[in-house]
Amino acid sequence: MTQQGERRDRGGGLRGFAWLLALSIALLALASWLEGSAAWRHPLRWLETLDQSAALAVLIAAAQVVAGMLAILITVVAIVVQLAATRYTHRVTTLFVRDRVNQAVMTLFVLTTALCIWLALVLTGEVHDAPIVPRGGFLLAMGLMTACVIALVPYFGYVFRFVSPLSVIRRIRAAALNEVQDAVTGDPHAAELAVIESIEELEDVARGAMNSYDRAIAMSAIEALATLLTDVERLRGALPEEWFRVDDAIARDPDFVSMSQTALEEVARTRSWFESKILRQYHALFIDAVNSARDVAGMIAIHTRRLAELCGAERPELVVLCQRAFNSYLRASINGSDVRTAYYVLHQYRMLGETLLARGDEPAALEVASRIRFYGRLAKASGLPFLLEVAAYDVAQLVELAVANVTARDALLDILLGIDQPGAQSLPGVRRAQVQLATFFLARGDTATAQRIVGDLAGERRELLASVRADIEREVSPHYSEIENRGANFSYLAPERRAQLDALYAMLGAAA
Repeated sequence: MTQQGERRDRGGGLRGFAWLLALSIALLALASWLEGSAAWRHPLRWLETLDQSAALAVLIAAAQVVAGMLAILITVVAIVVQLAATRYTHRVTTLFVRDRVNQAVMTLFVLTTALCIWLALVLTGEVHDAPIVPRGGFLLAMGLMTACVIALVPYFGYVFRFVSPLSVIRRIRAAALNEVQDAVTGDPHAAELAVIESIEELEDVARGAMNSYDRAIAMSAIEALATLLTDVERLRGALPEEWFRVDDAIARDPDFVSMSQTALEEVARTRSWFESKILRQYHALFIDAVNSARDVAGMIAIHTRRLAELCGAERPELVVLCQRAFNSYLRASINGSDVRTAYYVLHQYRMLGETLLARGDEPAALEVASRIRFYGRLAKASGLPFLLEVAAYDVAQLVELAVANVTARDALLDILLGIDQPGAQSLPGVRRAQVQLATFFLARGDTATAQRIVGDLAGERRELLASVRADIEREVSPHYSEIENRGANFSYLAPERRAQLDALYAMLGAAA
């Protein structure tokens, strides 16, 4: 995608140059025809009558024009590039200087100026009767000067596209990926340093964009980090052993220097310094996004889940890293009292648990459910009880998904039934999730499992259970009434399961 974008930018500039060149040639031919009256006049016939003094004057004027255009070009481009570098990242300047199109345009202006100057020097001196005008050189100089003038418009367009933040993000990511590819046959140590610098620059772009309320740019930088990590994972088998080694340069990196020796040894053992680096950048960006850029925080959670789903089957240690990232996201959201962000993160965390269950990784799925319960309890203790109700709903969804696996189902059900801390007053949303799950088992004819839930509900206050039932029966739409990412109505119950409420509450009455 990055290479296609660069080719598209260059192709657009070349098409613009070609159109302007064709139009210039057409205008020259038209002017020659008009000057030639009725007969066609060759557009280059004027070269035969050009004398030495006239050619010298034209070349001097051409050299001055091209040199002046070059000065203006450098001034304007330097201002534009510096403004972009100040706002986003200093890497813009380096990328600009290394770009081949920029080098080619600057070279064209410099060579044209030099050629005009040298041809003028050739013509300087005594004027002879027989002209000594180097007509081929003169024609080449005029052609290059024309190219310089025509190239200005498409080149300015190319420059402004080049320094656009989305283009800069693409180029930084492409440069980092090239460094990783070079590590296969080149110097892994140099590639590590270059890649680390690129990762930090992408983080700087994302943070600067969040501070400027540029959501699209921040999300693009976050996506660039995710796609870079995914591409490197695909190259993992071809990378040399030196790439994975935690050497002094990595150990001194700001993201690793404060690590304990035990934690650093674990990174070295799992050969995951690159993944840890990006996830730590995500964590830092997530903290900045709490309460101020919830959509950016949600995007970080989405990419963390996708990473675990994409690579977790072959690398269980990466799943552990992503789980730790989710735990950190939830901690940051709760500490910042950002209910909405934690609500979205719990959704992505539960979706990861669903993937782990479908993959057959029961221990990892149980760990996800346990952490959802833990952070739900932490949120309630922090004055955010709604998040515990969300946690109960999410764990209940995992129980339903694991219904065919008795061992995982029972373990997840234990987590759900113990989601309220002992001695604490139950929340309506927690009891609602448990009632809804009981109807799920009753609809399947699994009375024994439903009876386990009934046993936990039997000691609950009758008025709370009646309120839960009324809440469920009142909702007729599966969709939430407001715009939000989940879109699910927690109180809704499908008709086939709603029909089990009478039987469930009869069991509750008998148990009481």
